[in-house]
Amino acid sequence: MMGFKDFRCARIILSGIEVMHMIRKGQMKNDGDDRTAAAQFYSLVT
Repeated sequence: MMGFKDFRCARIILSGIEVMHMIRKGQMKNDGDDRTAAAQFYSLVT
């Protein structure tokens, strides 16, 4: 692996990975919202 070019990029990428892990574990469930993990992630991005 070539590594990250700067600290900002590393922080952004690792934050996204952590969010995906939280969604997969079910730690980011909304009240009665039955969206898929991909739909939850896309709603955070937009």
